[in-house]
Amino acid sequence: MQSALRTDEDWALIALSGAHAALLLTAPSVPLIAIGLWWNANTVSHNFIHRPFFRARPANRLFSLWLSLLLGLPQSLWRARHLRHHAGGAETPTGSRSTIVLEGAAVLVLFGVLGAFAPHLFLSVYLPGWATGLGLCFLQGHYEHARGTTSHYGRLYNLLFFNDGYHVEHHERPGVHWSQLPRGGRHDDHNSRWPPVVRWMELLTLDSLESLVVRSPRLQAFVLDRHLAAMARVLAGREPIRRVTIVGGGLFPRTALILRRLLPGAALTVIDSDVDHLNIARRFLDDKVRLVHATYRAEPVDDVDLLIIPLAFSGARAPLYDQPPAKAVLIHDWIWSRRGRSAPVSWLLVKRLNLVTRPG
Repeated sequence: MQSALRTDEDWALIALSGAHAALLLTAPSVPLIAIGLWWNANTVSHNFIHRPFFRARPANRLFSLWLSLLLGLPQSLWRARHLRHHAGGAETPTGSRSTIVLEGAAVLVLFGVLGAFAPHLFLSVYLPGWATGLGLCFLQGHYEHARGTTSHYGRLYNLLFFNDGYHVEHHERPGVHWSQLPRGGRHDDHNSRWPPVVRWMELLTLDSLESLVVRSPRLQAFVLDRHLAAMARVLAGREPIRRVTIVGGGLFPRTALILRRLLPGAALTVIDSDVDHLNIARRFLDDKVRLVHATYRAEPVDDVDLLIIPLAFSGARAPLYDQPPAKAVLIHDWIWSRRGRSAPVSWLLVKRLNLVTRPG
């Protein structure tokens, strides 16, 4: 017997829409309504827009009405808005007038019933949560495209959001089922380590935070102490390290200062693409540390024993881990990214050090 669904995997989305409704009915709250709207709009609703779940048209119309009530928005209008986005702003069909009227009327009835029979819930819980959810959807949509269409390959996000992070890939093939998106390859030149809704955190640049350290002896002592402990731990027992290249070691050069203590006989080279950062670093370093104004291109470096990559490194990190460009590579990464021989720097700094080596 033929399934009622076009793709069997979509049963999960349908079931989760039911779970969403059950939570709204049993435990309504501003955060639940907001997060539920944002999550549903970018998972169930989004996938239904591009690939209606059911083979039968009446079933799709009924599910569209169901989503209209869950989101508090007519699904047909949400669909038209989203498809216009994919079309670059060009007008797209909005669906039948009767569908729009039916879904719009259903949402108005929902609002009216809530306002009449549960006015406190409607005004102090539902409407604030609904408005906040729309705000989260706006942030999501804005930061998915703020610097060009951008993907996010975090495993947890893509598990919870049904591969929504593969956004560049989705725009290239908007009709492809969510389960197939990872098979199209990754765009490591157009990705962010942050999920879209919190991607505004990129505005809090590491350089701006580092500038605070440069101006505060107390902060300098703190970051040196935490990095020294982590670095001593991951480098303990390593074969002699005689040549070290530090990428992006300008501004406050904590890594060079620490290695002058841990590896007093090693030749240290700091590479930074910003000459002003190097000029600041000179205030803290002696002449034994070589400063080079250049950009590191993530190319193999065979003439050093240890290559150090900063947290602010702008290239793809995965190749550094999978194919280390030097005998040993020490990578500053976020606290949740544990690879190779690893040690946390500080939960306050949300940072850890990972040491990976070439096989053999």
